[in-house]
Amino acid sequence: MVDGIRRMPAQYWMLVLMWIRSALAYPTSFVLMMLSTMLMTVMDFVAILLMFSHIDVFGGFTLAQMGLLYATASMTLGFADLATGSVEQVGQRIRTGTLDVYLIRPVPTFLQTAADQFALRRLGRPLQALIVLGFALGHLDLDWTVAKGIMLVVSVVAGSVIFAAIFVLGAAFQFIAIDSAELANSFTYGGQTLTQYPLAVFGKEIVRAVTFVVPLAFVNYYPVLFVLGKPAPLGLPSWIGLLSPLVAVVMVALAALAWRAGLRRYRSTGS
Repeated sequence: MVDGIRRMPAQYWMLVLMWIRSALAYPTSFVLMMLSTMLMTVMDFVAILLMFSHIDVFGGFTLAQMGLLYATASMTLGFADLATGSVEQVGQRIRTGTLDVYLIRPVPTFLQTAADQFALRRLGRPLQALIVLGFALGHLDLDWTVAKGIMLVVSVVAGSVIFAAIFVLGAAFQFIAIDSAELANSFTYGGQTLTQYPLAVFGKEIVRAVTFVVPLAFVNYYPVLFVLGKPAPLGLPSWIGLLSPLVAVVMVALAALAWRAGLRRYRSTGS
């Protein structure tokens, strides 16, 4: 079992590399697709810029601080979507019975599903977010410390893992409700839209839900509050953002259990 786990990164990379070579076979098409992805995602930040053309502060955040929120939310979703976004297509494979092929190959089913039709063009979202992050960091009036710098980097990794776990949880639910991909999207893509704004503006009920039910607040909101030195809502301690890696570990464990339970439930189409 240990040897199998050690081989998983190499197996995943082997599958991903196959799709990357396929995409790069048509370099012009690939570049245009990635640029179009960047243009589509940047429109969210354009909306924020338009909003700040009429106001100076939103939910206690300046434009630069909002840029930091937006960049971390978009970047974490982008990395998660790049690595595991294809798992949301598992419902289609269940419906057509093509998931059976993955079950008989000497590679874990999850790796095959996550790497299926790996789309390198999805890199456009985190690249666009990186540009916004540079803008935000360049305009932040902040007393940087080593702890804050490490926290920002760790939060991007942990946030990406949390989003990836939500992708997998949504895919696992499709073993029960096959046509439920859009429900999962409401927590992934919808979650990214939610977390690019200060959560306090949505009310205490929403903040409680994304803290204790679906922990989207740990993707970037609480870590960014820690970096900016802002107090946490709901009377929570200001250091709650430090728990983001722990939340990521818990979410991965839940996603792994849910995926295994879904596979055990799978009975093919009978065809």
